[in-house]
Amino acid sequence: MRKEYDFSKSKRNPYAKALKRQITIRLDQPTIEYFQQLAGTSGLPYQSLMNLYLRDCASHHRTLHMNWAA
Repeated sequence: MRKEYDFSKSKRNPYAKALKRQITIRLDQPTIEYFQQLAGTSGLPYQSLMNLYLRDCASHHRTLHMNWAA
């Protein structure tokens, strides 16, 4: 390993904007179990599956319609 490296001709990562960001989110246990079960059948990690689902909602501008019982 060298003591110093020359990065003067390096380029910025063109995919840097597509990198994921870690956040903290509170989810109830049944929701987590649901995605874990889906992940088991699909072969994807459950957090990746959740990300794909949320990305699909965002890209299609889906909104939640709720009726609160009186």
